[in-house]
Amino acid sequence: MDAKDTFSSLPWWVKWIAVPVIALVVFGGLISAIVGFIVGLLFKVLVFAALVGGVVYLVRRFTSASSSSRGGW
Repeated sequence: MDAKDTFSSLPWWVKWIAVPVIALVVFGGLISAIVGFIVGLLFKVLVFAALVGGVVYLVRRFTSASSSSRGGW
C-alpha cells in the first residue's frame, strides 16, 4: 500500500482540510519567516532604487545649473 492508496481511502475533509491545516501549523512559522524576508527584501530594494534615483536627479540638476552659470562668465 503506497501513499496514494492511503489518501484515496480517506474522507475528502481529511485530504482538503485536515492535512493543509496540519501543514500550516507545523510549517507556519517557516512560511511566515520566508514571506517576511521576501517582503522586507523587496522593500529594501525599492528604497535603494528611490535613493539612487534621487541622488542621480540631484547631481544632474546641480551639475546642469552650475555648468549653465559658468557659461555666462
